[in-house]
Amino acid sequence: MPKRNDINKVLIIGSGPIIIGQACEFDYSGTQACKALRKLGYEIVLVNSNPATIMTDPEIADVTYIEPLNVRRLEQIIAKERPDALLPNLGGQSGLNLCSELAKEGILDKYNVQVIGVQVDAIERGEDRIEFKKSMDAIGVEMAKSEVSYSVEEALAIADKLGYPVVLRPAYTMGGAGGGLVYNKEELKTVCARGLQASLVGQVLVEESILGWEELELEIVRDAEGNMITVCFIENIDPLGTHTGDSFCSAPMLTISEELQKRLQEQAYRIVDSVKVIGGTNVQFAHDPITDRIVVIEINPRTSRSSALASKATGFPIALVSAMLAAGLTLKEIECGKYGTLDQYVPDGDYVVIKFARWAFEKFKGVEDKLGTQMRAVGEVMSIGKTYKEAFQKANRSLETGRYGLGHAKDYDAKTKEDLLLMLAHPSSDRHFIMYEALRKGATVDEIFDITKVKHYFVKQMQELVEEEEALVQSKGALPSDEALISAKKNGFSDKYLSQILEIPEETIRNRRIALGMEEAWEGVHVSGTSDSAYYYSTYNAVDKNPVHTDKPKIMILGGGPNRIGQGIEFDYCCVHAAFALKELGFETIIVNCNPETVSTDYDTSDKLYFEPLTLEDVLSIYHKEKPLGVIAQFGGQTPLNLASELEKNGVKILGTPPSIIDLAEDRDLFRSMMDKLGIPMPEAGMATTVEEALAIAGKIGYPVMVRPSYVLGGRGMEVVYDDESMVSYMSAAVGVTPDRPILIDRFLNHALECEADAISDGTHAFVPAVMEHIELAGVHSGDSACIIPSVHITEQNVATIKEYTKKIAEEMHVKGLMNMQYAIEKGKVYVLEANPRASRTVPLVSKVCNIRMVPLATDIITSEITSRPSPVPNLKEKDIPYYGVKEAVFPFNMFPEVDPVLGPEMRSTGEVLGLSPYYGEAFYKAQEATQTQLPLRGTVLISVNSKDKPEVIEIAQLFKEAGFEIIATDGTYNAISEAGIEAEPVKKLYEGRPNVLDLITNGKISLIINSPVGKDSVHDDSYLRKAAIKGRIPYMTTIAGARATAKGILYVQKNGNADVKSLQQLHSEVKDK
Repeated sequence: MPKRNDINKVLIIGSGPIIIGQACEFDYSGTQACKALRKLGYEIVLVNSNPATIMTDPEIADVTYIEPLNVRRLEQIIAKERPDALLPNLGGQSGLNLCSELAKEGILDKYNVQVIGVQVDAIERGEDRIEFKKSMDAIGVEMAKSEVSYSVEEALAIADKLGYPVVLRPAYTMGGAGGGLVYNKEELKTVCARGLQASLVGQVLVEESILGWEELELEIVRDAEGNMITVCFIENIDPLGTHTGDSFCSAPMLTISEELQKRLQEQAYRIVDSVKVIGGTNVQFAHDPITDRIVVIEINPRTSRSSALASKATGFPIALVSAMLAAGLTLKEIECGKYGTLDQYVPDGDYVVIKFARWAFEKFKGVEDKLGTQMRAVGEVMSIGKTYKEAFQKANRSLETGRYGLGHAKDYDAKTKEDLLLMLAHPSSDRHFIMYEALRKGATVDEIFDITKVKHYFVKQMQELVEEEEALVQSKGALPSDEALISAKKNGFSDKYLSQILEIPEETIRNRRIALGMEEAWEGVHVSGTSDSAYYYSTYNAVDKNPVHTDKPKIMILGGGPNRIGQGIEFDYCCVHAAFALKELGFETIIVNCNPETVSTDYDTSDKLYFEPLTLEDVLSIYHKEKPLGVIAQFGGQTPLNLASELEKNGVKILGTPPSIIDLAEDRDLFRSMMDKLGIPMPEAGMATTVEEALAIAGKIGYPVMVRPSYVLGGRGMEVVYDDESMVSYMSAAVGVTPDRPILIDRFLNHALECEADAISDGTHAFVPAVMEHIELAGVHSGDSACIIPSVHITEQNVATIKEYTKKIAEEMHVKGLMNMQYAIEKGKVYVLEANPRASRTVPLVSKVCNIRMVPLATDIITSEITSRPSPVPNLKEKDIPYYGVKEAVFPFNMFPEVDPVLGPEMRSTGEVLGLSPYYGEAFYKAQEATQTQLPLRGTVLISVNSKDKPEVIEIAQLFKEAGFEIIATDGTYNAISEAGIEAEPVKKLYEGRPNVLDLITNGKISLIINSPVGKDSVHDDSYLRKAAIKGRIPYMTTIAGARATAKGILYVQKNGNADVKSLQQLHSEVKDK
């Protein structure tokens, strides 16, 4: 079947902001789909609310809308653009759910939009737990025993019938949101109530527990004629009970017999055929090794996190192929260099792929590090090796948790075998590191299997690594025998870890193994559907099959590694754009990265991709093999910067801003003396390594002060301290404080407006496209604060000062490339907070709002010493931007119900959205809407603020009165408001009796909450208010600034209604030179 000619314009829905369970794999799949469909000649309309993505760049689709993802906004876009078709299965769960809602409300019929790829009834059969069960019964595929409930009472009755423990699974959710494993009635009541709320249709499946079974996944691709292929077989190394997003996984399956794989495949084909998906589907099975029973757990009729992994593990671009199949092509019509055509494809790689997750428990105080059926990971890495041991150890060093091997994590090596086995009773993010130490203390493979249900094969492999390590340590202080060193390298031990356990320099090990001819060799993974494209992985267990080209000058870009809070998709965005820009400048580009979710690890983003950990050993090996002219380290966040100076010591040329300058910006003393020399003010500060020093500095500066460790990204360990007592407790809790890594103490600028500026600099000139104004005041991490670009409330004079300071600093530091500056304005005076001479989190935001290609411009400057091209900076002109962008952060608090969702100096958001409008109020309103927090236009607002905010609360109450809201307030706030003559009703706090605030929230009487935290000095904790807001999905603001913006946004939309939607391309055409 050739491509369809009855459709011309296709609408693609993106997945929105990055949240736990739905990360940048959907940017990768959406970008691929746009490429495939445009190549086939279709016009593409793309909608997504996440500005940090490649897919929302104006070049990727024909028409791009950065708008909130909901039915009303999509109807506006459909009415305006009139697409012929909608492709919903590349936007994750968000895309599928929206497609279902649009169909239900009759909008697709009204505008004659066909759904391609996956049919609406197929979404229902795949997502609705009842429909799925019906389909499975019809084709004779067994499922776990279960029944559906629509209330807690029904769920209790079903659980009694099935017997505890039971698993609760809400319909139409992902990442296991709202679900969980419960062992008794009380737990069931809590989790079921949460699940009914999380589900789009108020439906929760109660299912028998199949804990400890093997969890196995197949990735299937089907075309319109019903031809099917299995792209990948994935085995979860952790058994059922741990969400697959949190499990170690291997591809291919390592312990599953051929015969069982055939049975799974046969069932998967029956399932996919009955659901009739066109494109990729992920099918999850459970297998009981004792009774040999197979049950299907669920299917995802869309590209998923697993399909991104399967694509990168096998070289089969699932999203690209899915888009082509949705357009009517069949597998037989897609050519492939290795198999002839894609219908002949079989997964036959002779290597092992391991996926391992990355968590962020340290960011959320009060959260237990426990893994269960609800996903907790914020990112993942993938590694490829010739053997399980090699790939497993490579995955571990890719994670960047400071661990280069499996042993000696935390203090586990000091614990007894009994203690370690007790710690294994419940899965945690460190489970495999604890297993390693337990084996070292003499635990048997059987003992570990009985507790963890991790299969004998995997535990045995680990035991062999422990034995090998114990033998190596016998020669501590010197090199081991040559045989031992060669064997260690073949089994995946990294140079760095060997140097740690042997206590000799890493260089000694590297030089010895090179002398022995033990160097990394590389093999290619063929990309299906292309004639001869491939990407490469290293191994010490094969001969080198890596063709190196020398016809073009080469440049290597270091990627950002796994997604985590503080370093996410924004840095991948920069790396991808650098690769595109370098190609245009005539270079061969090389990317090194290990994150399977991203666009940077797509085979055609760079000329050559190395799927490798970002460690000195791996990067140096590639550098010596490829001999590039230089390496770019400033785009991948903290990851490549931490490597830069070591690489430089080993003779690697770092292009752009030198590592020494980047270190200078981190060194408080050097930076401060530079600011003094330039006459630029900074808040008073000092550095301390002891409690006494800290107290003395705070006494001199005056409280409140901001304290933080040096050298961190994402504000790890930052706090605002108000008195001596808190300072003593902070200093005693601080870890790893040494004279060369002191604690930094700054005067906290009270009630200061925080802002930032991104600059492009060529070392003598710098250009600032716009100043961003933070809505939250100083004290909230810049990654978590909502921000407005261009600024609204900063005086022209202050904007001029900020631009002037930024240029002065960039020129003084000879920054070549990008730089980000953070400022605070207190009482009309601008203070510098910090300088980051590298790409920052806000680069994609500034690029999109100001219509400026920041990364390509920076890349041009960085390579000018090679190309001798003139600097683009002098020709850049200030722009007049006739609209505002408001960025709002998205938080994972719904996944961590025990955490107080209050904002502070430590970053905790996982993603962001953007609201665009010619009016600041509407832009703010749309940004809130895009985070799935629809601000109410009428109703009751609850106001309860701390004593510091009382003077300002009257203005807020006045605004809400003007907007026609009823006002309810707690004691002190009520007095302040009513004394000002504003009508309000008092309400009791939790400890003052009933009916209280919590009762009102629970009964749905409150539509908006304004609550600034009382702080830890208060006897009574008020976090219950904010936690209840999240549980009841009620919009809440924890700062006065946020409340003011909310009120103004509501007032604007009340007066003017919802304006028309405009595409990014249209908005950009309205930007003019000043």
